[in-house]
This record gives sequence, C-alpha cells and structure tokens, in this order.
Amino acid sequence: MHGTDGKSSQSPEVILTNFNARFTGVSATIANLAEHHERRYRVAILGKPLPVGTRRIGPLQLVRFLWRRPAGRPVRIWHARRTAEMFVGWILKHLFRAPLKLVATTVALRRHSLMTRTMFAWMDVLIATTEEAASYVGGCDAIVPHGVDTSRFTPPEDKRACWKASGLPGKYGIGVFGRVRPEKGTDLFVGAMCRLLPRYPDFVAVIAGRWKPKDADFQQALVGRIEEAGISDRVVWLDEVPADERHLWFQRICLCVASPRYEGFGLTPIEAMSCGAAVVATRTGFFPKLIEEGKTGYVVDIEDLNALTARIEQCLEDPEALLRMGRNARQHAAERHDCSREAEGIERVYQKIFDGEL
Repeated sequence: MHGTDGKSSQSPEVILTNFNARFTGVSATIANLAEHHERRYRVAILGKPLPVGTRRIGPLQLVRFLWRRPAGRPVRIWHARRTAEMFVGWILKHLFRAPLKLVATTVALRRHSLMTRTMFAWMDVLIATTEEAASYVGGCDAIVPHGVDTSRFTPPEDKRACWKASGLPGKYGIGVFGRVRPEKGTDLFVGAMCRLLPRYPDFVAVIAGRWKPKDADFQQALVGRIEEAGISDRVVWLDEVPADERHLWFQRICLCVASPRYEGFGLTPIEAMSCGAAVVATRTGFFPKLIEEGKTGYVVDIEDLNALTARIEQCLEDPEALLRMGRNARQHAAERHDCSREAEGIERVYQKIFDGEL
C-alpha cells in the first residue's frame, strides 16, 4: 500500500483537500475513500484531520514538494469537494504554476451560485454523484455515486439488545441525523414523533445533530413542541455525534428518518441501511434511487407531514416486519453501495488523468 512502509514520506500523487473543521457528509466521503485510494496511489489529505490512517499534510509540507512532479507522473491530482478548495487549487496551478490537475466532485441538485459555477468552469475534470447533479454544471467527465464503508457500518447481531445496551428507555430506536435546521426537515420529524410516540410506547427517538446560533430559536421551538406533546422523556437530543461513534447509533436504531426539504445526495440513510436499519425519506437527493419501496423503506413527498407520519407508523405497527426490512436494507447497501465501488469509479478517472486521456 502506498500510504505505508516508508512510502508515506514520498511525494503524493493525489491530494485530497479537507478544509472544513466540522465532520460533514463531505468529510465522511473523503474518510471513506482515502484508504481505498492508497491501495493504488500515494495519497495525502491536506487540511483538517479525519479519522483515517491516511497521511495528513499541512501548508508547509505542501510547499516542499508542490512544484515537483510526483515520481513517474506527469502531474499531481488535486481533488476538491468544496468551493474554497477548488479556488486554492486554481491559485496554485495558474498563479504559482504548480503541476496540478484539478478535479472536483459535485453533488448539488440545484443551480449553483455564480462563484461556484466559476470554480467548476476552472476545474480540469468534473465528477458528479448523479446524472441530475451533472445537469447543473453543463456536463461531467464521470458519474460516480457515493458509497459507505460497509465493513465499518455493520449491523449488530440483535438490534433489541444493542438498543438496550445504550441505556435509553424503550425497546426500539428511531433516529434522524444531520444539522438541526429547517432545510433538513427536523421539524417534520418532530411533528411525526409528536403524533406517534404517545401511541407507540416501545419506541424512542434520537435527534443527532448540531444547530448553529442562527437556528437556536428553531431548535428551542422544537423542544417546546416535544414538551407540549408530553414526550420529552422519549426524544433524546444527542448533539453532534463524533465521527468514530456514528456507526454505533446506526446500529442501535431500527428506523432512520431522513426528511429534508433539500438534499444534494445524502449519506446517512446509506449508513443506516448498512447497519441494518430501514429508512423513511423524502423525495430528494439520492433517496428515491436508494430505497426499494416496501422492502428497505419508503419515500414520501417533501413537506408532506401526513404521508411521512403514515409511513413511519406503518413501520412502528409491526416491529418484526421493521427488523426484516432492516435486514433487507443491509443486504442492499452491502451489495450496491459499498464505498469500494465509489473508489473504483474515481480511480478510473485518476488513471485517465495520469495516462493523459483527461
């Protein structure tokens, strides 16, 4: 492996940029892929640390080799997934004449800002996670859907025992994961829980995600709604779950609810499915293509609280059927959405770059 046995000190062929201090979905993607890429290439992560063993470099280390081509390669790949990372790559290549090939991944399913459109136009190679995402940037060089590490996100032997070990009340867990804000539809999840939890005492809900100061009033309003419904003891606020503990909560829950009003792709339902949880999600992002209706979960229209509540209730009515659906979800995720598939798709692009085809 390029990242071990002394080779980690060699000049990297591929630089993966991670400038965001928070562990976001983008961060998870980089973490999932880095060690896979190391099996073929010398890889380094530039920026904030991630919970992987891949070599991490800072600006001073970058300067030491930036203007030298990596051994045996005509260029070095700079793979960016955020606007700031694309901009820095462009500066290094065009103003400082570093021998870089700029690669960017796009996930958004909406028209980009002028700045982002400009950044994409400046990239040498574009990868999209879906055909729809590609349509918003005027064409891409490859379509490569996201995946997750299904060897890490694994189901427990017994969901009930796993939930009991958490120390929380009830017999089964329902979870929503992601930033607490209107776009993520946390209020829709809370609305469904206020209707359902009083009637299904074996279930407890967890809300895993941080809220920014601007969303503090939104979060407090949800707390108020939960109190009014009399279910404060059965809705647990987890705040942001550390990256190395995410899989534990997906293992504990039986049902993952993803109710955003907008999502570019959406990794958390795949992570949940990989851990043996069924999913009820809104019709955005990759969710409609991910979920097999009635087999691994359900998809409902955006903003349709009644439909969301009805589908969740359909899951709660029969816990044994819900557990079977979770087992189907695990099989589906392992067969079709392991991150090794994503890594292979991206590496085909990298190889075309090194071969001079892109």
